[in-house]
Amino acid sequence: MARWPEYFMVAESPSGDLMGYIMGKSEGQNENWHGHVTAVTVGPEHRRLGLANQLMEGLEEISDYKNCFFVDLFARVSNKIAISFYNKLGYTVYRTVLQYYSGEQDEDAYDMRKALTMDKHKWSVVAVDNSPSEEHV
Repeated sequence: MARWPEYFMVAESPSGDLMGYIMGKSEGQNENWHGHVTAVTVGPEHRRLGLANQLMEGLEEISDYKNCFFVDLFARVSNKIAISFYNKLGYTVYRTVLQYYSGEQDEDAYDMRKALTMDKHKWSVVAVDNSPSEEHV
């Protein structure tokens, strides 16, 4: 948060209760300069209000302002609700990263991307060979 404070946003209720937040950063070089969603969360009692959409839109706007080519995020391949949500926002699966999530049972992740204004040809979201990859970006 100290390095990228503009990428940390919260949604608060009128009484000051935390409703949700998003954390991210910008990273990469040249055509790989991009915004990254580290975490986005909305409390269960505040879901279905469009808050996650607003938080994601805010991060995308900041990334666009910083001349990023795309925004990316990682989602568990089993998290169908999140994948559907991100698809509705215009994100597509760029590649699969093997064993991205560790725990009792390791799980693969989808590296999902959305092109921004700088990527006029949308080359950043053209899926790579869909062979799973073990490298982390």
